[in-house]
Amino acid sequence: MVNTYVLYDDTSEAVIVDAACFELFEQQGLSDFIEGASLKILRNINTHVHIDHILGNQYIFEKYGIRPEYHKGGLPFFIHSKDIALNFGYTLGAVPDPAAYFEDGDEIRFGKSSLKVLYTPGHAEGSVCFYSSADGFVITGDVLFRDTIGRTDLPSGDFDKLMKSIKTRLFTLPEDTVVYPGHGPETTIGYEMVNNPFIKL
Repeated sequence: MVNTYVLYDDTSEAVIVDAACFELFEQQGLSDFIEGASLKILRNINTHVHIDHILGNQYIFEKYGIRPEYHKGGLPFFIHSKDIALNFGYTLGAVPDPAAYFEDGDEIRFGKSSLKVLYTPGHAEGSVCFYSSADGFVITGDVLFRDTIGRTDLPSGDFDKLMKSIKTRLFTLPEDTVVYPGHGPETTIGYEMVNNPFIKL
């Protein structure tokens, strides 16, 4: 139940965000979309390295030769990913090493498009959001959802850090910015500022 995003423009260059495809039908669905749209995958980027968001990284590497990228703060989750996966009933094969680590403020470019990396810890160390000012959206991973926020009871979770990330990194974006979360339906920054019951400005 993870939202995987494929972002592309009229150049057909594309990036995958949070490849969560583990089952064969999920992998096939993703590949069918990519190939049906004749996309060229340049990068596979992760909002964070919790196991449910990286289950498809091996498949993306084997299918397209693209290694994952994430914030270095998520490295402990990567190192222990096989053991963590077993705890949730998944068996991971070879876990591809990262192609690169990105930092706060980095620009992820593909085609004519770009995403800005916003470092937003709190749900997990190494959590980032990807913001497109040109297209007016932000991909928030598990930092912010419609009417709720990311959980903070997992390793490296911190409620105060999460609140700071939301208020200083996300709620400073234009209110009409569309929020595409890691789970569930889309929302907007303005809606969450007014309606999210976990947040008091």
